[in-house]
Amino acid sequence: MGVRGCAWLAMLTLLAAGPVMADEPSVDDAREALSKKEDDADSTKALEEVFQAAEKSYTLLKKGERTLTYGFDYSLTRDTLIETVRTGNNVYSVIGQSEAQHTFTNSFTFDYGVWDNLTFSVRLPFVAKYDTERDLNVYSLGDVSASLRWQPWASLRGRPVTTLYATLGLPTGESPYDINSDTDLSTGNGYYSLGFGANMSYVIDPVVLFGSLGYTYNLPIHGIHQVRGGRLLEGVDPGSTFNFSMGFAYALSYDVSLAASYQMAHSLAPEFKFSDVTLEGREQTSSVMNFSLGLRTSPEHIVNINAGFGMTEDSPDVLLGLSMPLDIKGLKAP
Repeated sequence: MGVRGCAWLAMLTLLAAGPVMADEPSVDDAREALSKKEDDADSTKALEEVFQAAEKSYTLLKKGERTLTYGFDYSLTRDTLIETVRTGNNVYSVIGQSEAQHTFTNSFTFDYGVWDNLTFSVRLPFVAKYDTERDLNVYSLGDVSASLRWQPWASLRGRPVTTLYATLGLPTGESPYDINSDTDLSTGNGYYSLGFGANMSYVIDPVVLFGSLGYTYNLPIHGIHQVRGGRLLEGVDPGSTFNFSMGFAYALSYDVSLAASYQMAHSLAPEFKFSDVTLEGREQTSSVMNFSLGLRTSPEHIVNINAGFGMTEDSPDVLLGLSMPLDIKGLKAP
């Protein structure tokens, strides 16, 4: 019941009771009952919760707080691989191979508040991948990543909130440079990576606008010794990646929210060092549009369901996802 409804109910109650007696509720008691309590719904607080649930990369925890989040992601990538194979002295054949890769990722993300303005995170992904065109599959751990998110300035009403981040990617998954590409699939990138960037958000009730800009340096790989296209591949320089995103989160109510975001990543041309020659690959641009629906299942929990699609040939064709917080006894700080 709203505040206006409560006020009418209180007035009708007082009128029906007649003269106020000493042992009956007074006007001060009615005023106190109608006043806002600390645990009442607040639009700003609701917006912050919606935003944090929709964009986990912007969430900062209080010192000592711990959270565990489960995420499920599905992506479909259809492509045709063009490979040049040496069949004789200075004679090459071009082979086209179609693939349709279905990737299912179950991930667990642990966040810990080091300080009020510094959060440490670890993401552990488990990947199942199927290639229906070539009848291949793999089940393995993906690339584990760790990150730090730091808010250098305190949040002030009416001003944007800035968060800086640093990310370390570890090649714990099945490397594409350690497998037979004709009979096996990879679950990781195969190289270490270091990422840096900044996130910004701004509240315009009932909307939160957000954006980010980042750079990732992918470390070169040496000592591969993998045969590709009739040549011996000895090293790879993956090239750096620039990424950008922007979007908004909108609170339809205290229990339902919507978010939309655009994400783009541009990777510089990689270099493949063979035993007899060094070849340069092509630059790639991934562009994705993503939509998210947030549902509040309890006063402290918001479940997010998202769907997206790729907008360039270097992007996944279909993206689906689900994320939810997990409650584990002893995880939360006292």
